[in-house]
Amino acid sequence: MRKFGLIGYPLSHSFSKKYFTQKFEVEGIIDCEYDLYPIEEIRLLTDVLLDPHVEGLNVTIPYKLDVLSFLSEIDEAARAIGAVNCISIQGKGSHRILKGYNTDAYGFEESLKPLLEASHNMALILGDGGAAKAVKYVLGRLNIPYLIVTRTPSDHSILYEELTEDILQKYTLIINTTPLGMSPNVVSSPDIPYQYLTPNHLVYDLVYNPEETTFLNKARVHEATIKNGLEMLYLQAERSWYHWNK
Repeated sequence: MRKFGLIGYPLSHSFSKKYFTQKFEVEGIIDCEYDLYPIEEIRLLTDVLLDPHVEGLNVTIPYKLDVLSFLSEIDEAARAIGAVNCISIQGKGSHRILKGYNTDAYGFEESLKPLLEASHNMALILGDGGAAKAVKYVLGRLNIPYLIVTRTPSDHSILYEELTEDILQKYTLIINTTPLGMSPNVVSSPDIPYQYLTPNHLVYDLVYNPEETTFLNKARVHEATIKNGLEMLYLQAERSWYHWNK
């Protein structure tokens, strides 16, 4: 039996377990299972790795950085982003090779590219936490300059209250990397001047639950193109499966 799973803490619910369990059933993959490993400390990853049948892991909060010290190799995207959310495990015993990847970047890029138009050549990134890392990496790959918007002052961002009509006219790609609007706090949304949005804007929310957040709803009212993070989630999951089987 080939085993895969998710490490993190806590793991109150898991998209990954449901996704891969259904995938195995629908595609008739009978020799694989996907489990949850809610480890309270990263050092407990060693216990997970004692199982010789574990061939791949997804990594979620709070271990996307802490896991780096366990890896034998890390791919270019994960190294540039500084975070790993997928590990492939090869070999046996003390000779096992752990390689780290960041599939969030792949999922975001592949879900974004079909929507991009020539006018979407400057981006606003709302928030600068861990979720913004992959977004910044992808925009760099696509040669799209970006401006970060945060609630607290920093040397490399502007504040929400500094957003003007002129800025929103220039920055027609807007990406929310904050958890604002995520269930159960569905009424919250980033504090931007929505009245300046137009049909020329592409508004992307990494949040996928609910499928149309308050942020996206306010953008849709102004006829902006909207996109949630659900396809990104599916794409990053399939990219993990690709890495575990190549």
